[in-house]
Amino acid sequence: MKLSSICAAAGVAVPGPGSDANVTGFAIDNRKVAPGTVFGAFRGSRFNGEDFIAAAVEAGAVAVVAHPDAKVEGAIHFADEEPRRLFARLAAPFFSPVPPTLVAVTGTNGKTSTVELTRQLWRMAGERAASIGTLGVTTGNETVSTGLTTPDIATFLANLSGLAREGVTHVAYEASSHGLSQFRIEGPRVSAGAFTNLSRDHLDYHETMDAYFAAKMRLFDEVVSDGGTAVVWADDAWSDKAIEHVSARGLKAFTVGTRGSDLHLLSRTPGSLGQKLEIEHAGRTCVIDLPLIGAYQAANALVAAGLVLATGGDPGATFDAMKRLVTVRGRIERAGLTGSGAPIYVDYAHTPDALTAAVAALRPHVAGRLIVVFGAGGDRDQGKRPEMGRVASEGADLAIVTDDNPRGEDPAAIRAMILAGMAPGAREVGDRREAIGAAIAAAAEGDVVLIAGKGHEQGQIIGRGENVRILPFDDVTVAREMAGTLGR
Repeated sequence: MKLSSICAAAGVAVPGPGSDANVTGFAIDNRKVAPGTVFGAFRGSRFNGEDFIAAAVEAGAVAVVAHPDAKVEGAIHFADEEPRRLFARLAAPFFSPVPPTLVAVTGTNGKTSTVELTRQLWRMAGERAASIGTLGVTTGNETVSTGLTTPDIATFLANLSGLAREGVTHVAYEASSHGLSQFRIEGPRVSAGAFTNLSRDHLDYHETMDAYFAAKMRLFDEVVSDGGTAVVWADDAWSDKAIEHVSARGLKAFTVGTRGSDLHLLSRTPGSLGQKLEIEHAGRTCVIDLPLIGAYQAANALVAAGLVLATGGDPGATFDAMKRLVTVRGRIERAGLTGSGAPIYVDYAHTPDALTAAVAALRPHVAGRLIVVFGAGGDRDQGKRPEMGRVASEGADLAIVTDDNPRGEDPAAIRAMILAGMAPGAREVGDRREAIGAAIAAAAEGDVVLIAGKGHEQGQIIGRGENVRILPFDDVTVAREMAGTLGR
């Protein structure tokens, strides 16, 4: 594809001669540059892409997108104060076609479940659908890991284009605060966006809750296309502020929840294996037997239904399909039973709010004690650690503090920060396998075990930089192994 054609489609002028250059790809990693590549050289917290401009040009880059004061020789320099945004704008026309129906979900918790439940609802309606996010790229018969909630823009656009070529027409994807602030999801037309909730997380990056919220709101301020729809969970403390952004942009608002006007949750009754929802939509009342546990899973399912309806889905078919939704990997996932018959659940909860929701989801199913195993990740927001400890201390009958992904920090120091927020009586077992074993061994009939923090993850991250190691570790697998061993 000619550079001139890309620039014309993006509405960008070619800075100087070279418009007839043939573009073969886009990359932000100089090791992936081949002749004809457009290279994005961005300044980051750990690496400065401008340091690799010369190597990229030597490898065949025909153009470099970088800050105006970057030194670019031997290639066209697309200069911009926000080079990430310009790079995305240029890359979008190259990665074509893309699925015609795209929706994006932002919020602290629930993004992964919401995009996957949206995919399931579309699939049951007969659409060729996929989801992109923490679980990777999920279609009806395949999952491909990307390793990030929101992958880099080149990977993201390549994934969309590849899905379209395979016949996928509907895609729901996660829009993380990092991805939004770093312009990793720009370009294609987004029919609808959703906001789930906001609570403390990633303040090591955003520093303040207001800045964190502002990053999330780029979804409504800039990413969702003109005339698109914003689906907002109306029961969150930040929902009204989100709706203000929706109104200011002129998007269609679709509110969901007990305070929602478009998909109004009238009542929710927990059951042994799910819950009964009574909802009102367009003047009609409907009862849904949702096969998912917990109030937060009801919220995720309703927001997913809102996205489907906002993109043309049939209400009756959508509400009927909600009765056949399947639990998302690592989200209140039942891993098995202890020898005493106590159920073991695994959940990705790694923030105070998410841990609160997971505990609340399981509490109605506890006849005896709720035993919670959890930790906190290293090299991440330290301020949430004592808050997670407080939540576990107040919500669990027995809390066991263990290691999550320590990364480059001292695991004992992380545990100490968590324990500082807890009442006396919490147990500390650093080794995660031993901690899970201790919880299972302690569980009696009527108890419930919750293993929180890692959910679907398949490894434990230790160290950082060149010294990083990822040790194989799956909470579900370990829980089953320990239950089998201790149950003998």
